[in-house]
Amino acid sequence: MSTPIVIDTDPGVDDAVAIMLALASPEVEVRAVTTVFGNVALESTTANAGRILALCDRADVPVAAGAARPLVHPQRERAQQWHGGDGLGGRASALPVPAVEPDARGAVETMAAALRASAEPVTLVPIGPLTNVALLLAVHPDLTSKIARIVWMGGSLGAGNTGAAEFNAHCDPEAAHRVLTQADVPVTMVPLDLTLRCPAGPDWLDALAGAGSRCGELAQVIAHYRAAYRARYGMDAVAVHDAVAVLEAVLPGTLRTTALPVEVACDLGPARGATVAMPSGSGPDVQVALDADTGEVLAEILKRLQRLG
Repeated sequence: MSTPIVIDTDPGVDDAVAIMLALASPEVEVRAVTTVFGNVALESTTANAGRILALCDRADVPVAAGAARPLVHPQRERAQQWHGGDGLGGRASALPVPAVEPDARGAVETMAAALRASAEPVTLVPIGPLTNVALLLAVHPDLTSKIARIVWMGGSLGAGNTGAAEFNAHCDPEAAHRVLTQADVPVTMVPLDLTLRCPAGPDWLDALAGAGSRCGELAQVIAHYRAAYRARYGMDAVAVHDAVAVLEAVLPGTLRTTALPVEVACDLGPARGATVAMPSGSGPDVQVALDADTGEVLAEILKRLQRLG
């Protein structure tokens, strides 16, 4: 029996890779894709999610728009320099138009409905800011028993990619703190410490481009992201951050975790959004993914994407 999942996302190039990975994985059933502000504005992330599903002929998966801004303070920056102005490397308009309109209930109620309707606990896979998930936990505390776990791509115990913080945590630190410090639902955090060790290089990208029309289109979406990495880091590779988290949701135990209490800096200073490992016993443990066979991770992601043709 496949595991029911809901993906909460802000597409985003690596989000596109992650969504397509989930759709290519028979171990999971994607019950909904909900969207949040982040890499680009909510209107674009929602349209992009619909276009990715349309590319994969998955009109059966509902899309629902969620939070357009953080819980408390304005978003400090977006990530167009990495993902292009449209969020998909300038290729959004080349993808099919969304097959269905977004669910009028919105992200939180769509997630809640998916939880209520499921005969077994649902895995939530947020791969953007945690605003929608924080709202779900606050508005529907009665549904926490219906959530198997939360697998989040975000945070960093080392250096961030937005000052001291990782981008998803930096977008809404208050939401991240709310989710990471609660004890009702298990959380697995997949941080930059691991995802930056999984760079997809030229051979991987060439194999993706040659794997049929859908993968070929995804490779073109990645092209802007690839150029940005080359300009910033001087390396011809891209980190497929969100896909690493989705692979853990698809195949639990793929990533090796360490149990650590994690808090989030919610002040307005230069460390805003930093995710900090706390002393043992100071709060609920988060399973922080800090190790994996990175070669196997990349190979497995590619193998599954190639199934889409």
